[in-house]
Amino acid sequence: MLKTLCLLNGTSGDEKAVREFIISQIKDYCEYKIDALGSVIAFKKGKKTPNKSVSINAHMDEVGFIITGITDLGYLRFAPVGGIDSRVCHDRIVSIGEKGIKGVIGDKAYHLLEDDEKDKCPDFDKLLIDIGAESREEAEKYVTPGDYAYFVSDYCELGNGFIKAKALDDRVGCMLMIELIKSELEYDTYFCFNVQEEVGLRGAKCTSFAVQSDISIILESTTAADLDGVEGDERVCVLGNGPVISFMDKRTIYDKELYKLAFETAVKNNIPVQTKTAVAGGNDAGAVQTSGKGSRVLAVSLPSRYIHSAASVIKESDLNNTKILLNELLKVIYD
Repeated sequence: MLKTLCLLNGTSGDEKAVREFIISQIKDYCEYKIDALGSVIAFKKGKKTPNKSVSINAHMDEVGFIITGITDLGYLRFAPVGGIDSRVCHDRIVSIGEKGIKGVIGDKAYHLLEDDEKDKCPDFDKLLIDIGAESREEAEKYVTPGDYAYFVSDYCELGNGFIKAKALDDRVGCMLMIELIKSELEYDTYFCFNVQEEVGLRGAKCTSFAVQSDISIILESTTAADLDGVEGDERVCVLGNGPVISFMDKRTIYDKELYKLAFETAVKNNIPVQTKTAVAGGNDAGAVQTSGKGSRVLAVSLPSRYIHSAASVIKESDLNNTKILLNELLKVIYD
């Protein structure tokens, strides 16, 4: 299921393919509705109705690009949708629009750069997509400004239990939620598959107003810097050390009691777990926490290398341990 989800294209504002697949998986196991922005709000009946309402959240969208114009020579100008470092875009193959037109992101060849350009990361307005057109008129037969473009990237397994794919942020969270919906739950639970997280947590703001949950768990991928030459806290989190429980990021200060409960639950059940040793980034918790009457929030994330690129990497053992931790948390979080 994770492979299928990651290979689907669905950047912010264009999540239809992802949404349709998710609905095909959950429709026989829960009640659901689609809100005006395109998020899916599902309700799974459990064995009991709790005194506190709980929602689990993940976002459907991925980072990508949008076509902004076409040059006289048939090259495409484009802008990022979400936070992408232009350095990960050079020479990447992309798929454009509903027809899946293939193109290559390019810049001037290195031997044509001026000296002051060689050590600089080019801005997106200096990059172009080459679809093999020879003129504006030819390119306009296939591509229109406003079309989305996506990294073309295979899903593959690496080494001893590593997984490489695009859109692991946050199709891995979507997969975990689908599996929970298909399982037998002890308590009634809401599930929010949110749109447009990568451009400002927009979908989560709407779904959290609709659900008004007392407690919200946000499932995410988060940046790991466990690379050669990076030491100590600068590694942020480490693949293979288990799910990541955050205490604070750029958008959220997480509920202290839930943070403590997550670690206690992990220790009690011999689940490896770690925290994020940098106050950086953000996720849907930033919107959920402050919408409506407010909600107590907990983020459970998978450490991921090379996030927001065509080749993010996670470890299967972290995924499995996150599943176990979620199941154990859902037994105690209602107390």
